Amino acid sequence: MNLQSKLAILADAAKYDASCASSGAAPRNSVGGRGMGSTEGMGICHSYAPDGRCISLLKILLTNFCQYDCLYCVNRVTSNVPRARFTVDEVVQLTLDFYRRNCIEGLFLSSGIIQSPDYTMEQVVEVARVLREEHDFRGYIHLKTIPDAAPELMERAGRYADRLSINIELPTAESLTALAPEKDIAAIDRSMARMAVHIGESRAARKEQAAQAIVSMPQSRTTRRASAPLFAPGGQSTQMIVGADATDDRTILATSARLYGVHQLRRVYYSAFSPIPDAARALPLAAPPTVREHRLYQADWLMRFYGFTHDEIVPSSQVGMLALDMDPKLAWALAHRERFPVNLNTAPRELLLRVPGFGVQTVERLLAARRVRRLRHADLARLHVPLKKVLPFVEAADYRPGRALDAADLAAQLTPPPVQRSLF
Repeated sequence: MNLQSKLAILADAAKYDASCASSGAAPRNSVGGRGMGSTEGMGICHSYAPDGRCISLLKILLTNFCQYDCLYCVNRVTSNVPRARFTVDEVVQLTLDFYRRNCIEGLFLSSGIIQSPDYTMEQVVEVARVLREEHDFRGYIHLKTIPDAAPELMERAGRYADRLSINIELPTAESLTALAPEKDIAAIDRSMARMAVHIGESRAARKEQAAQAIVSMPQSRTTRRASAPLFAPGGQSTQMIVGADATDDRTILATSARLYGVHQLRRVYYSAFSPIPDAARALPLAAPPTVREHRLYQADWLMRFYGFTHDEIVPSSQVGMLALDMDPKLAWALAHRERFPVNLNTAPRELLLRVPGFGVQTVERLLAARRVRRLRHADLARLHVPLKKVLPFVEAADYRPGRALDAADLAAQLTPPPVQRSLF
């Protein structure tokens, strides 16, 4: 099989993995002729997937052969799909060629399990090693790791990659046992814990080194210490499949909150289940609505940036599911009208963050402005916030919402009717 045919198969096989953002990478560039690649800069073009998504990484599998039989996976051992496999040198050459053409800013590499978890992980790590050590590649590298691989292989992966990830796949141990019997959620947790320790130790060492450098700055500038080694500076992430089992949104968010709290994950990605050829009877016949995935991402941001806890985002009236017709922040505000209106001039930051239509930057600007003067209605217009959504929930020096919060049809007023969009 030629390289182009392999690329067609293995790039398509990787499209179901959503966890490929390049945020959090250490800044590197090739200015001055040093090495190749960059993790920053506006001159990097993006490639586009066949379905129109904009991606800036070469996102491929080393191979779509897999000895596991995860029922939801199109690449499972019992799946009747064309198979292909790259060599280490082929992945390295593809990455360099695409970068030279200004199509990508880095590499996202995953793989099916072949021979053994250790053998597969060795191949994945070798790609990153060759890029870094033999070609001085300074672009972004994200490696999908295998939880059953040896700890020393995980440690080697962290030396070369900007971000590591292990897919938890499903939010509960029961679902993983039913749909992916070869996978062990305890092993996944152990691997995440090891990575969290290594990442924490690396960051602590670099902070200590930076502090010592400041103290010793007046001394001789000729003495330089080697930098503390980086270990996956972009942190670790994971992905959960949504809709392949009967797990509700409340349980999914509880699992995400545990992963953020226990393992300090940088991101949890949510991927709506997609029906696959020759699917098992245990799987649903249709994909969940894509808006469900979108609502989970919105709820995830509420936990990470807005001070919400997972158990307060999904209202009890929704039977464990997020509302599909409105964003979860608005749904929470409508369910807790007694907390509003919020006074823009006196409310604490934590409460301002709960106002529908306010983002983190908007709240920071309001806090900065009210230190020097009282906020008025016109200030909201200058911030370009969605006034229709915001005004029922706030009051300013010259504005009161009156009884707007008591309106029985307030939800209908703030959620426009769905529009059937056309591609033509």
